[in-house]
Amino acid sequence: MLKKRIIPAIDVLNDSAVKYVKFRNPTIVGDPAELGQQYAEAGADEIIYLDTTASLTNDNVKYEWIRRAAENVFVPFSVIGGVRTVEDFKKVLRCGADKVGINSAAVKRPELITEAAEIFGKQCVVLGLDAKAVYNENKELVRYEVYTHSAHQSTGLDVVEWAQMAEQLGVGEIICTSIDKDGTKDGYDIGLLSLLSQSVNVPIIASGGAGKLSDIGEVFEKANVDAALVASLLHYKECTIDDIKQYLKEQGIHVRY
Repeated sequence: MLKKRIIPAIDVLNDSAVKYVKFRNPTIVGDPAELGQQYAEAGADEIIYLDTTASLTNDNVKYEWIRRAAENVFVPFSVIGGVRTVEDFKKVLRCGADKVGINSAAVKRPELITEAAEIFGKQCVVLGLDAKAVYNENKELVRYEVYTHSAHQSTGLDVVEWAQMAEQLGVGEIICTSIDKDGTKDGYDIGLLSLLSQSVNVPIIASGGAGKLSDIGEVFEKANVDAALVASLLHYKECTIDDIKQYLKEQGIHVRY
């Protein structure tokens, strides 16, 4: 049985590590490289960095902080945000990242997924998928819609259809963030994540909403995801990675120890 992964998420804004609530109102929580090193030493399986500056402003990837992270972080790490071309992929990987994520650029030009997968391998290509629930006039859930540009722009795309298309194009795994749950600490969107994990055959990383240890256990047990992203709980020192893994072990959930 594959072991579940615990992955700290570090948002990067203007070279600082920050934390958002529903992708708004950033609070500085430290230095990206130093924070990544702390989490790696504490037992993180991987680290995911999200460069929100590049995503929001259509700016280029800032490579210096990625190089510093590579010097400090000894577990695999991914960089998402600002990557628009195969050349961007190459530069981020040369800076030391193990995987590269794309969101807005993939929606704009889906063939980028295939181009990158053919050159660097599917295992290097991560789809960042930011999803928001859509309700009808009776407040009944209709579907989930894909957003880009750090959850600021609606695309009209259906989450499941887009995920399935991205899988066919060559994506290696999907980070699915619930916009409604992001930073709220009231649990992951189990419905969204269950739907997605049932619809594709690539690993799903759950993102958005972890507020207590039981939330992490629940997303593994009920949504059948492969990994859980954790941010607020760690940034604000409400628990450690060891606390999370010990709890999961007690629940019978297989993790790397």
